Amino acid sequence: QVQLVESGGGLVQAGGSLKLSCAASGNTVSIETMGWYPKAPGMQREFVAIITSGGTTNYANSVKGRFTISRDNAKDVLFLQMNSLKAEDTAVYYCNANAKRGNVVLTYWGKGTLVTVSS
Repeated sequence: QVQLVESGGGLVQAGGSLKLSCAASGNTVSIETMGWYPKAPGMQREFVAIITSGGTTNYANSVKGRFTISRDNAKDVLFLQMNSLKAEDTAVYYCNANAKRGNVVLTYWGKGTLVTVSS
C-alpha cells in the first residue's frame, strides 16, 4: 500500500507561481511513476505531468515551459513547480503513483489540493 498526501495549494493571481508537494509513505520502493492530474470544476481529471523513478519527465502541451515536475526519491516527495499560472489552471490537483507488485501495476491517488488562480 502507498499513501499520498498533497500540500501547497492556494489562491494566487494570474501570472504568479505555486509549488505543490506530495508526500508518499508506505511501500514507496515499489513506486515506478508519479504524476499530477488536475480536475477542474465540471471537467474530468486530466494529465499534466509525470516522472519516472529514473527521472524521465513528460508534460501536457498546455503546461510545457510553465510547470516543472521533480521528485526527491530519498525523501519520497513529489513536487510540481507551477509558474505563469493562468485562470484555466484552477483545479484540484491530485497526486498519482503507480507501483509494481509482481506483474500487477497498482494505482494510488491522494485526496488533492486546491489551486485557484484569479484573473
